[in-house]
Amino acid sequence: MRKKINYLLMFMLVGVLACNDSFTETVEVGALSDEALQNETGIDLLLIGAYSALDGVRKNSSGAVWTSSGDNWWLDALSDDAHKGSTDSDQADLFLMETFDWGTANPYLLGKWTGLYSGVNRANNVLSVIGKVTEGDFTTQEAEAKFLRAHYNFELQRAFGNVAFISVENFNNKEFNQPNSGPIWDQIEADFQFAIDNLPATKAAAGKPSSMTAKAYKAKVHLYQSEWSEAATLFNDVITTGGYSLIPEFADNFRLAGDNSSESLFAIQFTADDGSSFNGNQGGTLNFPNAFGFCCGFYQPSQDLVNAFQTDGSGLPLLDTFNQTDVTNDYGLNSFQIDANGDVIEDANGDPVPTLFTPETGPLDPRLDYTAGRRGIEYNGYGTMVGKDWIRANFSDISGPYLPKKNIYQKSEEGNVGTGGWGQQHSGINYHIIRYADVLLMAAEAAAETGDLATALDYVNQVRNRAKNMTYVKNEAETADAANYQIELYASFPDQAFAIKAIRMERRLELGMEGHRLFDLRRWGNGVDIMNAYFTNEARVITSFAGDPKPYEPKYDILPIPITAIDLSGGTLTQNPGF
Repeated sequence: MRKKINYLLMFMLVGVLACNDSFTETVEVGALSDEALQNETGIDLLLIGAYSALDGVRKNSSGAVWTSSGDNWWLDALSDDAHKGSTDSDQADLFLMETFDWGTANPYLLGKWTGLYSGVNRANNVLSVIGKVTEGDFTTQEAEAKFLRAHYNFELQRAFGNVAFISVENFNNKEFNQPNSGPIWDQIEADFQFAIDNLPATKAAAGKPSSMTAKAYKAKVHLYQSEWSEAATLFNDVITTGGYSLIPEFADNFRLAGDNSSESLFAIQFTADDGSSFNGNQGGTLNFPNAFGFCCGFYQPSQDLVNAFQTDGSGLPLLDTFNQTDVTNDYGLNSFQIDANGDVIEDANGDPVPTLFTPETGPLDPRLDYTAGRRGIEYNGYGTMVGKDWIRANFSDISGPYLPKKNIYQKSEEGNVGTGGWGQQHSGINYHIIRYADVLLMAAEAAAETGDLATALDYVNQVRNRAKNMTYVKNEAETADAANYQIELYASFPDQAFAIKAIRMERRLELGMEGHRLFDLRRWGNGVDIMNAYFTNEARVITSFAGDPKPYEPKYDILPIPITAIDLSGGTLTQNPGF
């Protein structure tokens, strides 16, 4: 049974124990002193506070919880994988982010910044108290805290590029205004190395990292710096000795069945089986379809992403040509026929008459229909997706005809959902920060970059073989596959350039709508070409998309530092170039 953390308890503990996230000099009424926490119970409670920051929700938040969401959903909307969703005017600040009209006062920037630094400070709080304990061995707890600090700093580093490192000494002396003079990769690596050396070989409890988790994460840090050999060595060790494996069903990674499975290296431990409004994934509360009383129609897959799932008739991806044709879609079509008066036409039984539509008949990778909800295909146990009536956006908005699927729980899992007064849906399904398929594909990339094409081929084909042999989405009658699914393994990688291209495509197919795409494009350095081509291609289907996004420039490869953070630092923090 997975360990369930009560988020109400965490909220209370964080308020008492985690420095209030504002670092005021005044001690809150009822607050515990450091001396009272200098024991095993106190340190473990502080660690709960540090883990709780993984979901991005923080005490005394100045912004909406979705701006700091731990699953990085809105950062997908800055890539070619997803649109903000909903109507253009709802969450207008995120519309500006999606269309690359970035201002340094945008609350989404500040939400992400403060949410992550809250996590850094909570981890430092643990380390600070451990450093004052005179008896007992708290090396494991120190390793957990340093692992968490490394995670939060990694997220800051890859999002904002130039960030300040807050050490435990800075924390103790309340010296939070540290300069952001460059990357902090070395400090991140040092924290992960301490975790590798001092965490147990296997997880002590669900949701906690092991030494292998830390090793995989440190390998990822090397990957982001193009340190291919170092990354490959660590990844291969995790793959051969870590005890992880792909679970048989791809879709189970996004269901309760995949929570803390053999594929999960590190995940945000969501749970909401008490129905509480403050449990579950609060940061993703906007991202449910405009149906079943759900809210609010955000986070819609792009046509570009859907097109990427086309295959060539032999079961392989169209690496260079997937956007030459569009997967058949119902953009611009109403769900049901409308008469001249604007009323829905009904049949003899009083049922609405659907608008005629035939889904794509060409060959498709079967992972598509576990990634994007499209008209005519079964939707997570809620029946066949009917089209526009489940889409909140108007045809004049830039959001398109697709729904997210990976973040939407199954109908059979409605008992593990937190709800609220305005239709919030807080899914209790874990979010995988790192899963084994991701490790295999990162290892494949490192192998290809070092010229080891045989290893790269093996790792990619392991991921594709799982997709080939998984259960495919069925038609409404459950008598046949819902689409013409065709997927096969690569026979070979003829050269390094082909291997790298194939691996990059495989990451998109396997990990689409999981918060990875923006960061992949940034570290590959091809964002300008990919995104500007995306703006053109997407407008073929979503005509209102034409002219909305500003041209993508190199400066967009990192987020600007929030102006509020610069102001509060008294000028210690400096802005990223171009902003």
